[in-house]
Amino acid sequence: MIYKKQNFPEIKVIQVVLILFLCTACKNSNQKTIEAAGLKNVSEFPIGTAVNINRLINDDRLMALQVSNFNSITATNDMKMQSILPAENQFNWKKADTILSFANKHNQRVFGHNLIWHSSTPKWVEEKGAKDSLWLDTFMKEYIHKYVGRYKGKVAGWDVVNEAFESSGDAYRKTFWYNNLGKEYIANAFRYAHEADPDAVLFYNDFNIERDTTKLHALLKMVDEFKAKGVPISGIGFQMNIRMDIPDEIIAYSLKKAAETGLQIHLSEVDIIFNTHNDERLGGIENYSVLTDEMKQAQGEKYKNLIKMYKEIVPKKQQFGITLWDFTDRDTWIIGFFNMKDWPSIYDDKLQPKPAYFGFLEGLKD
Repeated sequence: MIYKKQNFPEIKVIQVVLILFLCTACKNSNQKTIEAAGLKNVSEFPIGTAVNINRLINDDRLMALQVSNFNSITATNDMKMQSILPAENQFNWKKADTILSFANKHNQRVFGHNLIWHSSTPKWVEEKGAKDSLWLDTFMKEYIHKYVGRYKGKVAGWDVVNEAFESSGDAYRKTFWYNNLGKEYIANAFRYAHEADPDAVLFYNDFNIERDTTKLHALLKMVDEFKAKGVPISGIGFQMNIRMDIPDEIIAYSLKKAAETGLQIHLSEVDIIFNTHNDERLGGIENYSVLTDEMKQAQGEKYKNLIKMYKEIVPKKQQFGITLWDFTDRDTWIIGFFNMKDWPSIYDDKLQPKPAYFGFLEGLKD
């Protein structure tokens, strides 16, 4: 019997579908394998995240991702003055202690954020301090001594003073602390923290210094003044809440100038947004309302470039680490604070890794 060659289009369709399925499965498998490695496991310096501790310990998926990827933890709001001392003589250590307990269990470094920040100063301190500047300086000293002393040897470093300069330019921010104690409050805060824990790494932390060179140079001038006076500053924190349109060349320049101080450099609050804002609450400008695949890939490249710049520009002995401010689009502070859509994190709102995650990973491995 002679068999004639037959065409079976339905079989070809099945073959094509099967090939596509296998390719997709292979790609997904590879991504899961890469993700399972964890960011911390391919990094020569600590990789951290700021996170709400109650949200973390009550969300199994979030906790699994945090533990597998990070070996440093920062509180978002739970270690700021308004949380630690909401009323006079009523210290609340519960959440800070919970963070310490979590970190010890999972072998993570604890970074203290922050000691003095105008936006987290309790109202009762402002009311009392405005009437008596001598009381205010004494209060600051006692508060820092008690707080840092309690966690001596347990908290690796502190943002001693946060955002003491204006959003842009070279002027000191006329905050409650500045208005009542002058700019010397900054130096004194570092002195008090060092007295409480001589081994802690003490940071000045601010935003926009990666792109506003005028503000950066004002900060560096302050550092030089501190060194001349023997003020115990040991690190500069770049918040690095950056936009996609900030040129890498500007970021590289800023990191280079900061590294020239010889201080520790911490990328302390990293996320990368597409939209813009005016630095004020509810000041978002929503240029993008939909996240495209092209945007995701570009963000991944931006994350990779940022990590590579940090590795290549900052000497190893000065690499304190990189910390993300939250690490999922679901939990990001950006949307609520600026009242706009955005997707700044390395995981999406379903807690799945984005190209940003793999860009970050590639930057660490390069």
